[in-house]
Amino acid sequence: MTYTYKKVGAARDMGILKFCRTRKPRNQTMQALKKFLYSIHCLTVTIFALLCLFLFSNLPRPIGNDRQLASQDSVENGISNSPTDHNRSNLAELLKAGYNEIHGTIQRGDSLARSFEKHDVPSLARAQFIQAFKNKVDFTNLHPGEQYSIVHDNNNQIVKSVYRVNPYTSYTALPVANGFKVVRDEVQLQVKTVAISGEVSSSLFAAFPDDLKSPRLVYAFADIFASKLDFNTETMPGDHINLVVEEYYRLNEFIGYGNILAARYKKVSGEVLEAFYHAPDNKNFCYFDSTGNELGSSFIRSPVPIGRVSSSFSYNRMHPVLGIVRPHLGVDLAAPSGTPVMASADGRIISMGSNGGFGNLIVIAHGNDFKSFYGHLSGYNNNLHVGSLVRQKQIIGYVGATGLATGPHLDYRLQYRGVFKNPFAIKFQPKSILQGKQLEDLRQSIGALTRNLSKNQGENLIETKAINLVENQKLTLL
Repeated sequence: MTYTYKKVGAARDMGILKFCRTRKPRNQTMQALKKFLYSIHCLTVTIFALLCLFLFSNLPRPIGNDRQLASQDSVENGISNSPTDHNRSNLAELLKAGYNEIHGTIQRGDSLARSFEKHDVPSLARAQFIQAFKNKVDFTNLHPGEQYSIVHDNNNQIVKSVYRVNPYTSYTALPVANGFKVVRDEVQLQVKTVAISGEVSSSLFAAFPDDLKSPRLVYAFADIFASKLDFNTETMPGDHINLVVEEYYRLNEFIGYGNILAARYKKVSGEVLEAFYHAPDNKNFCYFDSTGNELGSSFIRSPVPIGRVSSSFSYNRMHPVLGIVRPHLGVDLAAPSGTPVMASADGRIISMGSNGGFGNLIVIAHGNDFKSFYGHLSGYNNNLHVGSLVRQKQIIGYVGATGLATGPHLDYRLQYRGVFKNPFAIKFQPKSILQGKQLEDLRQSIGALTRNLSKNQGENLIETKAINLVENQKLTLL
C-alpha cells in the first residue's frame, strides 16, 4: 500500500493537490514475490553444492582409473601375511573404491592357468598379469608356495598385482600409460652370524645340532671339503666339526642359510682341514685354507657327497649278482634312489645311455687323459645330451639300480690314460695358490673367523644385523 498526491474532483479544477491513498498494481506485487522466491532458490542450490563438494572430498579417490598408481611407492613385501602400513591403506582404498581382490598360491602340479581357473581370474586380468610379469617371472617353471595377488576394477582391468617368488623376492606391477611398471619390492631381512660345532659319532649328520634348521647346511659343509675328504669312507667317531655361517630371517621366520664363512674339520688323528670364504680379487669368492691354497681341485673325491660305500675298488671282488670273482675297478656308493649325482670335474659328455650291466651310464671326458664313469643311474638331467659341456658339481643324473644291481647305488669309476684308478687314492693339485699381498690380505681377513671357529659345542650367536634387499640386489641361500 502506498500514498500519493492527486487532483481529485473540484480540486482538480482549482489546481489543488489532495493527499489520498492508492493501491499498487497486482502485477507488480507478483514480480516482487518471484524475486524473493528466486533468491531463496539460489541460496538453497549454493548450500547443496557446497555440501556435495564437502562429501565428495572425503570419499576414496578411484586412483586405479586415472592411472596414477605407478607414482606410488611399491613397498609391499608380501601378499597377505605381512603387508606394510602403506599397503594396508593402499589396498583399503582400492577395495573401498569397488575393486575386486584375488589371492592365489601355486600348489604342487599347478600351472599358472590351472591356478587362475581355481580362483576365477577374469580372462582380461589373466592376459594383463602375464604381460606385466613376463620379464620377471618364468611362468613355465613355477614352484609350490609361490603366491600372487590381483586387484582389478569392474571392467576386469588390473589396477595392482603382486607376485611373490619366495619370502625375500616379490614384484609389484602398477598400470601406466603404455602398459605396466614392475618393480622388485624392498624387503628387510635379519642376518644372524652363528658358530656351530659338534662331534662325529655315527655320521656327519649326527655331528650337527638336533635343531638344525635345514639339512642343506650339512651338504654344503661336505661340499667345501669334497676335494680333501670323502665323507662316505674317511669319517671317524671322535672327529670334530666347526663352522661359522649366516642365517637369514624375515619377520623372525627362518628363510635359509647364507654363506659358510669358515669351516674346520679336525680328525681324531690330529689332521685339521680349514676353509675360509674369501675373494682375492674382491669379486669372486671361493674357499682357501690358512696357507693360501684354494680348496677344490680338478676332481672332487665323490660325486655323491653323503652316502655309504657298499663296494670298494678291487681286482678280485665276488660279484653280488653273477656270483663270480671279477675285478671291480670303481667304487659303489649306496644312496636312496633319486639321489642327485654330480660331475666330478669339468668336461664333455661323450656317452649317455644304457650299457649292459652298467645300466644307464654317463661317460665324461675331462681332458689331460681323464675320463669318469657313472653307472646304474635311474635317470639323467633332461638338459644334457652327448656333447654337452658340464661343470664340476653339476647334477648330471640320479642314483638308481639299472643293469646288474642288487639295490640303488652309483658305480663311480675314474680312468687315466685308459687305465682305471681308485678315485679315492688319487691326489690332485689345488686350483690356485695365493702369494704375496693376496696371501697377506687373506690372513688379515680370517683372524676373527679363526677365533669364532673355537666356540663351544652347539650353536652360538656371534652377531645380528639388518639388511634391506632392493632392486637388482640378489640373495643366494644354500
